[in-house]
Amino acid sequence: MTLELLLAAMGGYLLGSVPFGLVLTRLAGLGDIRQIGSGNIGATNVLRTGRKGLALATLLLDGGKGAIAVGLAWWILGRDLVPVAGFAAVLGHNFPVWLGFKGGKGVATTFGTLMAASWPVGLACCGTWIAVAALLRYSSLSALVGLALSPAYAYYFAGPEFAVMAAGLAALGFYRHKANIQRLLKGEEPRIGGKKQAEEPQS
Repeated sequence: MTLELLLAAMGGYLLGSVPFGLVLTRLAGLGDIRQIGSGNIGATNVLRTGRKGLALATLLLDGGKGAIAVGLAWWILGRDLVPVAGFAAVLGHNFPVWLGFKGGKGVATTFGTLMAASWPVGLACCGTWIAVAALLRYSSLSALVGLALSPAYAYYFAGPEFAVMAAGLAALGFYRHKANIQRLLKGEEPRIGGKKQAEEPQS
């Protein structure tokens, strides 16, 4: 069991640490995404290049790597180690060893992880993001509300062990959104579609 736990953690982390935003922008000839905008590797910062297709691809791939980590863990190691692999994948995205542990905020990877672990949970989180974004026009707040509700969704649809994973991912997500939370409290967080972009990406 110790070896299986290690495999789930290391496999999830390595999958999650693939910096798709950096890879795609370099392949597109746009240089180092870390030298653009906020310097983050997530989809929102990729969007600052003006390439919506690249930003969408980054979003899907960042979510996909969390889903793949969960799927492989479930298939090879069993359901019990899915939470370990899922949490590790998000850690890999947020703190990739290849980039000096400076990565994204993990929202896309978190939602992809939850979608693969239990699709109703993932859909509920994505639906929450869309609803809050449509009503209030804050990307960061939408992500935070989705993250905050994810443990309840996971407990209802998938059981207590997945709720623990979701709670851990929510806590990690809130930690990574510290600057956004401060701006929200001060009324300084830019809205979706506003003239000023947020300083840090949400993915």
